[in-house]
Amino acid sequence: MQSTPAVLLLEDGTVFHGRSAGKVGTTTGEICFNTGMTGYQEIFTDPSYFGQLLVATNAHIGNYGTKDTEVESGNIKIAGLICKNFTWQFSRPQATESIQEYFEKENLVGISDVDTRAIVRHIRDKGAMNAIISSEITDLETLQRLLSEVPPMEGLELASKVSTSVAYTLGDPNAGLRVAVLDFGTKRNILECLVDRGCFVKVFPAQTSIEELKTFGPDGYFLSNGPGDPSSMDYAVATARQVLEEDKPLFGICLGHQLLALAIDIPTYKMHHGHRGINHPVKSLITGHCEITSQNHGFGVSPDAIEKAMDRVEVTHVNLNDQTVEGIRVRGKNAFSVQYHPEASPGPHDSRYLFDEFVRLMQESKK
Repeated sequence: MQSTPAVLLLEDGTVFHGRSAGKVGTTTGEICFNTGMTGYQEIFTDPSYFGQLLVATNAHIGNYGTKDTEVESGNIKIAGLICKNFTWQFSRPQATESIQEYFEKENLVGISDVDTRAIVRHIRDKGAMNAIISSEITDLETLQRLLSEVPPMEGLELASKVSTSVAYTLGDPNAGLRVAVLDFGTKRNILECLVDRGCFVKVFPAQTSIEELKTFGPDGYFLSNGPGDPSSMDYAVATARQVLEEDKPLFGICLGHQLLALAIDIPTYKMHHGHRGINHPVKSLITGHCEITSQNHGFGVSPDAIEKAMDRVEVTHVNLNDQTVEGIRVRGKNAFSVQYHPEASPGPHDSRYLFDEFVRLMQESKK
């Protein structure tokens, strides 16, 4: 197969030249990088990446093909891919198609044959910024003009763009526990972790009211992961506050963690370049144990604000790389959250106990 010349232009004027990967075209978004060695298809379909250009730090992408079941949502959510080696041929017998066929079917634009090490070093030094990939336009002035029209990630509300439009259920309707999930871009594996623990789950659109959530008769509430700036989601923060007033168990992951913090007046902030990978060490301050975690976030919960609000919130987990807040618990409530992804398997199951804790809280609350 033949590829065409492609260009990657960053917001600060930095340019990289490579070859097209996937569909020939043009795409824009905030550039970020993921350090995971495997699981590229799960990453591509994670709704939390919506609106972002993903730099894959692993040198080979596509070498084990793609498979219909290895997805976290119904389609690819990244805005574009940046990689070193884009491998059309694959060796895994279980794969259903090549990554090139997969990208063409999903209309995804990418660029390969670029120095991803240099790109990652640049992002780590200069911070996250918007970028544009094109395999159809080579004029840098035209690309710069198109890029200047792309809004920054800070301030963007994106969860409603990836949320389900219609509520749906998973699991056994006769299960002993019911969980109302607010879908801000939930990963399928999170829902499966709840169903596997005997929960009947109903997934609601992002902007569902507390009144409609309550009609399901939930024993607990879940705030999902998702893309965008949590501080732009006033509707979700208001609902999270109302859920806290219900005084039923509440569990949040990633964006849900940030929304829970905002619901108790703890602000969030835009990180310099975020955490994305499957090797982030997190320490539980409750048990003293370390967990190897999967992460994907560009916003965080303010540690300074938490220090001033220790009367209403407790930090339960910290990132051992940079001491950022990775977990909180609301004092006086059965509400807790983590910034990382316990449903993922880098540890492989270091963090699955959090789902068990959520189930335990619901069971005790029902007594």
